[in-house]
Amino acid sequence: MGEMSSFQLGVIGALFLSVASSVSIVICNKALMSNLGFPFATTLTSWHLMVTFCTLHAAQRFNLFENKSIDIKTVMLFGILNGVSIGFLNLSLGFNSIGFYQMTKLAIIPFTVLLETVFLKKQFSQKIKLSLFLLLVGVGIASITDLQLNFVGTILSLLAIATTCVGQILTNTIQKRLNVSSTQLLYQSAPFQAAILFVSGPLVDQFLTKQNVFAYKYSPIVLAFIILSCIISVSVNFSTFLVIGKTSPVTYQVLGHLKTCLVLAFGYTLLHDPFTDRNILGILIAIFGIGLYSYFCTQENKKKQADPLECQMKDKEDKPFLAHEKEGHEVKSSDKNSIV
Repeated sequence: MGEMSSFQLGVIGALFLSVASSVSIVICNKALMSNLGFPFATTLTSWHLMVTFCTLHAAQRFNLFENKSIDIKTVMLFGILNGVSIGFLNLSLGFNSIGFYQMTKLAIIPFTVLLETVFLKKQFSQKIKLSLFLLLVGVGIASITDLQLNFVGTILSLLAIATTCVGQILTNTIQKRLNVSSTQLLYQSAPFQAAILFVSGPLVDQFLTKQNVFAYKYSPIVLAFIILSCIISVSVNFSTFLVIGKTSPVTYQVLGHLKTCLVLAFGYTLLHDPFTDRNILGILIAIFGIGLYSYFCTQENKKKQADPLECQMKDKEDKPFLAHEKEGHEVKSSDKNSIV
């Protein structure tokens, strides 16, 4: 019971950190890009990852966590994949309407469920699927305003969905199969993510904005917001790996849509963004779907714990926000520290 309570407290802390840091960085970046005219999102993300790596490197030097060796091929491919997924998401936003981009983000959940069902043999009950459907409908009603299709934008969106889904599934799989913590995985993969975005970011941003990030005139207030954004990003990146590792990719996406609802609400409250009855209805439906998702996952997890034989024969279904999860088995030999 003590281990279970400790695990639940850890999950609560990870979820709170993820929500608080994500909402904070969205508000900060919105002020930076919309109000101060700094449009270089991909380049900014590369700076986020570099600052994250430097912070973790300092923490490791002070023995705040133990570094664990992972096969270089696994880490490199994983880092590059995550970096490429960020680039595709930004390109998708640049080539599509806001409504179609929101549809792209919503499509990540069903695609993740499909991939985990086909390749990882996970099972999702009808109740879980119903709750996810209500969540997607609610977020769609609250955030999607227009849908404009084009061939290039559609291809980029499909690539963004595929790379994001695979990247998040690997984030969970690597931590469990290789018995590494979220901090250890982020520390080793962040340099590769940063490198791919540091090289491609200025090119992507110039293509999308017709501006050169190196020719931009950086005022003191812009620099202050960039520094603040990079500081917050350390918590965002850390909590992302932490939540996916402790729960699952689908649960992380559910949490992400909760953040969307909170950002919409904060935008109306703090920034006086336009807000309609449709937004309110969508947010309420989405929150209801999130509640059902967590409740059904909790009930199904309790049922599995009551039948240990069935639990051993089948993979666990998607974890709820506060579900108990046993520690992964220790990897017995160093040559198993690779899943590629």
